Amino acid sequence: MKKTSKNEFIKYDHPCPIRDVLDRIGDQWSLLILKSLEHDVMRFNSLHKEIGDISRQMLSRTLKRLEKDGYITRTLYAEVPPRVEYALAELGLSFLKPMNTLIQWADENHEAICRARKK
Repeated sequence: MKKTSKNEFIKYDHPCPIRDVLDRIGDQWSLLILKSLEHDVMRFNSLHKEIGDISRQMLSRTLKRLEKDGYITRTLYAEVPPRVEYALAELGLSFLKPMNTLIQWADENHEAICRARKK
């Protein structure tokens, strides 16, 4: 537990910050969702089409987790039919720079990694 400046105690899922954060954003889908939301607010079906090979159930589950962790916001509009939009929250926006650096590194080294796997 950690005491905050407001004299509150925060209980962490994991005592190790690296493991706690990477366990949440290091799955197969989170980075793809965050990358898709980098430049625009999107609805569920648009995200599903953008990512392509994710099931609707997995997309829904991952969106809920990213919202719970503060990376994205979910806005529900009281319309008929209801409209829901997803956007990057402040935390998600702050993650863009390291995320894009990781994505660039992966692009630059993917071929070398594939060759190493074949050896």
